[in-house]
Amino acid sequence: MVKAMLGGDRRVVVLTGAGVSAESGVPTFRGRDGLWRTHRPEDLARPDAFAAHPELVWEFYNWRRELVRKCEPNPAHLALAALERAIPNFLLITQNVDGLHVRAGSRKILEMHGSLWQVRCTVCSHAREDHGDLPEMPECPVCGHLLRPGVVWFGEPLVPGVLRLAIEAVGKADVFLSVGTSSLVQPAASFYQLAKDHGAVTVEINLEPTPSTGFMDFALHGMAGDILPELIAGLSD
Repeated sequence: MVKAMLGGDRRVVVLTGAGVSAESGVPTFRGRDGLWRTHRPEDLARPDAFAAHPELVWEFYNWRRELVRKCEPNPAHLALAALERAIPNFLLITQNVDGLHVRAGSRKILEMHGSLWQVRCTVCSHAREDHGDLPEMPECPVCGHLLRPGVVWFGEPLVPGVLRLAIEAVGKADVFLSVGTSSLVQPAASFYQLAKDHGAVTVEINLEPTPSTGFMDFALHGMAGDILPELIAGLSD
């Protein structure tokens, strides 16, 4: 039934979360992955933490960059890139910052929380994509001040315009897929309701039930890397 709804001229919006990248070996920082050394990641991913201990925060992010660099897109990432190529009206909204969707070939994508591979100056407007090895305290080549990771930290607003574009797309969707998300992080956790309110068919694909499961039209539980390739099989590429 879900597979049949993905064809034709339907407008499809997909929201992905940490569960998708967990299948590539990227830590979710939940459960046994919940600590980096003796620190909780949510205590480091904050503007005040960076202001007080920039060297510690950069050490954490450089560790994350090195870990993710060794990870590869999994079948779920590849299936979503193929779905984009098969459907004219498609948008992928991701809460992940690892860049694996882009490496898999996704181009119609909104990275709601930024990217590990972006850096920007804490003072001037300099920003760039950088996949190389960064020094412990990288400096801006324009003004010499400290660079910071190009991600959205706890307590910070989303990148200007990104939330507006996401809400517009979700509100126009015919089919909304929530893949690998806990349905706990706002505002993305409310997207399924926005889609449903505007008449979209809502589908959850997750390893286990979430707080949103009972409100979805369809809930498919298992590994996204198993489910998504089956859903797109037979769609023109």
